Amino acid sequence: MKQFLCMSLLFLSLLPAVGWAATEQAVSLDTPTGTINGKLLIPDAERPPVVLLIAGSGPTDMDGNTVSGSLSIKNNSLKLLAEGLARQGIATLRYDKRGIASSASAGKSETTMRFEDYVDDAADWITWLGRETRFSGIYVLGHSEGALIGMLACLKNTNTNVKGFISLAGAGYPAYALIEEQMAGQPAEVRALVKSINDSLQKGQCVSNVPMGLMALFRPSVQPYLISWYRYDPGSVISNLRLPVLIIQGDRDIQVSVKNAERLRLSQRRARLQIIENMNHVLKMCESTDAAAQQATYTNPDLPVSEQLITTIEKFIKNDNQ
Repeated sequence: MKQFLCMSLLFLSLLPAVGWAATEQAVSLDTPTGTINGKLLIPDAERPPVVLLIAGSGPTDMDGNTVSGSLSIKNNSLKLLAEGLARQGIATLRYDKRGIASSASAGKSETTMRFEDYVDDAADWITWLGRETRFSGIYVLGHSEGALIGMLACLKNTNTNVKGFISLAGAGYPAYALIEEQMAGQPAEVRALVKSINDSLQKGQCVSNVPMGLMALFRPSVQPYLISWYRYDPGSVISNLRLPVLIIQGDRDIQVSVKNAERLRLSQRRARLQIIENMNHVLKMCESTDAAAQQATYTNPDLPVSEQLITTIEKFIKNDNQ
C-alpha cells in the first residue's frame, strides 16, 4: 500500500559547535498503520549530500539506542555519527523504526510484522529525499541488520539520485546462519534443536513444539517474521547492487565479525572494504573484546564514535563519487 511522507515545518534546534553549525528538523512518514518519525540534520552548507541512516535489529531508535519497555541502553551511536557527518558538511536523515519510540503508533502486531515492512519504509524515505532540492545526492547507510534493509531498499527504489550504499557492521550471511553461529557455545542438543527449527523456517514452515528455553527466540508469534527475514542472503543481495558500495567493519565488533564484511566484499567485487581498528558494534573505540569493556561503551552516550569512521564515509561521499 502506498505510503505518504509529510514534513513538519518545525525547526527543532540549531546545533552550533566550533567551526560548524547544523539545523535539526522533524520529518514524518505517514503509513497505513501510523506515523514514522525522523530527524533531518542539515549542515550550514549549500546543497550538501544527504545520508539516510537505517538502524539495526531489535527495538533500536533513530539515535542508535535500545528502547524496550523499562529497558533502555543509551549509547547515541547514530546520533553521534549524524553530528560527525554534519561537521564534515554532510546531511543525514535518521528515523525511529516502526513500532519504536516516537514511531510506536506505526507498529504492527508481532504476528503480522514482516522484514519487508522495514524495507518498504526505507525505500519510501529514499523516495522523499529524491524529491528534495536541498541535497546534491542521496547515500544510504545501513547499520547491522539495517545494512540488509538498506541494500534491499536501494534495489526496490531505483531513484537515480542514490549515489552510493554503505554497509556498516552489516551481516554477510543469512540470519539463520548468524543465529546458529551465536549458539556455538551451547550444548550439542541445543544446537541441533536450533538448526532443526531454522531448517523448517527456511522452508516457510512454522514450528509449534518449541522448547521453553528457545521460546524467546522462536516463539510462534515471531516465526512469520523470521521466515520473511531468512529469505535473504546478504551476499546475494549486495551482488545485485549497481552503484558504488562501501563496506565498513570494526575489528572489535563482538556481534558481527570481520568475516561478514569479507564475504560481502567477495560478493560485490567493486565494493571498497574498510576495516577500522578497535571499533566495535556501536561504533565506539574499544581495544578489548572483553564483555565488561564492551558493555561500558554500549552504555556511554558521551563516548564519541570512531573518527576514522567519519572520515572514511566523508571520503567515499565527497572525494570518490562526486
